[in-house]
Amino acid sequence: MNHPETKEKKWRIFGALPANIVSLGWVSLFTDMSSEMIYPLLPLILTSVVGAGTTFVGLVEGIAEATASLLKLFSGWFSDRLGKRKTLVVAGYTLSAMARPLRAATTAGWHLLLVGFLDRVGKGIRTSPRDALLSDSVRREETGKAFGFQRAMGHAGAVAGPLIAFFLLTFLTAD
Repeated sequence: MNHPETKEKKWRIFGALPANIVSLGWVSLFTDMSSEMIYPLLPLILTSVVGAGTTFVGLVEGIAEATASLLKLFSGWFSDRLGKRKTLVVAGYTLSAMARPLRAATTAGWHLLLVGFLDRVGKGIRTSPRDALLSDSVRREETGKAFGFQRAMGHAGAVAGPLIAFFLLTFLTAD
């Protein structure tokens, strides 16, 4: 790993944040935006469109979140052993990004369960290595700023996602 003090200043942007931090912030913004566009609608889709019961809605969410939580433990350990955090981060974000559009093609509850599982596998794979990459990219005294920027971008995406979904559903759907 390169030590952050040895990196050239030209790679520091956006208020002296390294490019890794800024890039991960933008990725978090768009990932959270896409997540939050569909998550508020998922229970409605499961119950009214697919015809699943409320217990199944809880099962879908429970399996998805348990999967992400367990994989965070494994992926953190694995990224330490592998030493290639970026590979795991890219793989996790890619898996989630590829799984999300598949929700539109689902016709049964188990389809949504499988797609949600794949999405959360991506989250589980990427989260711990991403956080380690954030820490590796800055000096120790800048870790709060790095994590704060990344989380602020993620939260901005979480706010923008439902607003975009509301706009699309309100103004671009047929009556």
